[in-house]
Amino acid sequence: MHNRYFTIHEHPEGMPDRELFQLEAAELPALQEGEVRIRNTWLSVDPYMRGRMDGVTTYIEPFTLGKPLEGAAVGEVIESRDSRFKEGDRVRHMGGWRDIAQLPGDQVEPLPTFDVPPQAYLGVLGMPGTTAWVGLNVIADMQEGDNVLVSAAGGAVGSLAVQLAKAKGGTVVGIAGDPKKLEWLESHGIKAISYRGKDARQLSEALKDACPEGFDVYYENVGGDCLEAALDNLRVCARIAICGMISRYNAEGPAAGPANLAMLLIRRARMQGFIVFDHWEHHGDFLNEFAPRVASGEIDYQETVMDGLESTPDAFLALFTGRNQGKMLVKL
Repeated sequence: MHNRYFTIHEHPEGMPDRELFQLEAAELPALQEGEVRIRNTWLSVDPYMRGRMDGVTTYIEPFTLGKPLEGAAVGEVIESRDSRFKEGDRVRHMGGWRDIAQLPGDQVEPLPTFDVPPQAYLGVLGMPGTTAWVGLNVIADMQEGDNVLVSAAGGAVGSLAVQLAKAKGGTVVGIAGDPKKLEWLESHGIKAISYRGKDARQLSEALKDACPEGFDVYYENVGGDCLEAALDNLRVCARIAICGMISRYNAEGPAAGPANLAMLLIRRARMQGFIVFDHWEHHGDFLNEFAPRVASGEIDYQETVMDGLESTPDAFLALFTGRNQGKMLVKL
């Protein structure tokens, strides 16, 4: 059996070109004892993958040039030599960016049995959902009545974070750019602020107008001007959970830090970065709390879907221009 997969053969500088991604094919080796062969049905692309293309080890190993790229995926077992899996089982794993995955059984997990579509386990009930939950509840210690600010509030993580925050009863403000995302936020009772056409000072003024008393929690996905504006609008003892800083993922040189970092001292605030995989023991708690709300329709999760394996690089690159409403997925 052959599989098709994407790889890169050089490290990009700045925003990757579409030509960087090469679609290749290879014959799969015979299935070994303990291995599982999976036909992928849904692939995830996520901003963190950009850092893995640089050839530098951070909190995760970089991609290997010339080898298949990796990412979360769900699919159906088509052959198994692992007693834990049988043909027809639906599973989740990290053998994405390809149509057929062949992996050790220890790297594969069965999908939970909540009444949701399978691709939900790549988004609202997968890493993005868990990231939103952990950032607010574990890192930022969100309390009832807290005022919460979320950047990239129309994305996969941010769109869930604002809904979790809204349920706590305080003022929730979301920063986004696309008019459809701003409209979606407002339809859910979130005060929506556009970052487009605003520098840090102007964005800070807009945030103050939206929430004059300031924020107890800032959920950070962007960095840059968003962080500087947020620092100006903190309440005393505020907590900042840094999930990502997508504004500089494609930067070609060092970026200046916020000019008002002293606000952390003035407001006696705490700022902490986190990687969700360091807190994956909470994934079960998150599912037990969140999955019934998703299945009942209480949580309004958004998906942007591109069709076909060939579209995977386009889906990935679209993340950096804000073209995704909620979770970006590729359907095979």
